[in-house]
Amino acid sequence: MGQATDRVRAAVRDSRRRLRTYLIVAVQAGLAAALAWLVAREVLGNPDPTFAPAAAVGVIAAALNNRARRTVELVIGVVLGIVVGDLLILALGTGPWQTGVVVFLAISAAVLVRGPGALVTQAGGTAVLVATLTPVSPDLELPRTVNALVGGIVGLLVVLVLAPLNPLRTVRRVADPALDTFADELAASAAALAAGDAGAAERVLHRMRAAEGELDRIGEMVDAADEVVRLSPVRRRHRRALAAYRRGAEHMDRAFRNSRALVRRIGTALRDREPVPADLPVAVTHFGAAVRLLHREFLAAREPTAARARVLTAVRAAGAACRQEIGFSGTIVVSQLRTAANDLLRATGVPADEARRMVRRAAAGQPD
Repeated sequence: MGQATDRVRAAVRDSRRRLRTYLIVAVQAGLAAALAWLVAREVLGNPDPTFAPAAAVGVIAAALNNRARRTVELVIGVVLGIVVGDLLILALGTGPWQTGVVVFLAISAAVLVRGPGALVTQAGGTAVLVATLTPVSPDLELPRTVNALVGGIVGLLVVLVLAPLNPLRTVRRVADPALDTFADELAASAAALAAGDAGAAERVLHRMRAAEGELDRIGEMVDAADEVVRLSPVRRRHRRALAAYRRGAEHMDRAFRNSRALVRRIGTALRDREPVPADLPVAVTHFGAAVRLLHREFLAAREPTAARARVLTAVRAAGAACRQEIGFSGTIVVSQLRTAANDLLRATGVPADEARRMVRRAAAGQPD
């Protein structure tokens, strides 16, 4: 019962976080749909502006990143669906089986031109609309195409000029809980190691596995924010801070995965009752603190010198532990910590060769 309650609470927390993160997408979609309808109907005088808001929403909702590319794919898909749909309905008429044939051939045409998933989906969806709207709205071929173009342009205007997401705020809403969880679980694993509690280490490992999706969303949000700062004139001032996140996201993900392997070995060492030098939990504690420091320095757009120093402190403590009485799994914990430390140094912008040199010297107890 307790585990079920924890899962429900975790799901509720995750839903709230996702709502806060993606609420701007809902706002953008609503605004884009309304503006696209107004432009198509009131400005251009199209009698049926259905495709304009549909295309506008498609630009925003099809993907959080690569919207410029998605817009081109979406408009091509709409035009392809319109052309195939109109030609076939002209030849076959309308009805349920004709609709099925139209959609089948529209999607087949999109696949033949090696279109990506968004183009294929849009071609099929547009063909459905063409097949169902044609009986009541004939002779709309050109307005439909114009509507698709209007919708795509309005969608881009909304996401880049009228209501662009705040890149740092958006990344922070995802990164704050994810990286805090990362740091907290490392601290919890250090406490389990110090207390000799194998069960606690196992619970930490389960929580880290469950948190993997949160880390994955950081990369997704960084990609979306990166496109905004590159293309939106009102968000370009955030380029420096976001560039640090973009460079560090991949290495941070690797550090998390190596840390999870580290925690798995902590559990093995405790279950096997291996000796645990006092420096080993200290090293894991320092590494968790380095994760938190790196996140704070990224957000402040500062050179992450404090995070680097704390990473090397963790490696020195791990090296000291390795020179004491330590078991097989404990040795692997030290090795995993060094690997994760290298990843974290890379996330701070240190080149690969320099990061390896720094880790080697720190592990040997030498000053950097």
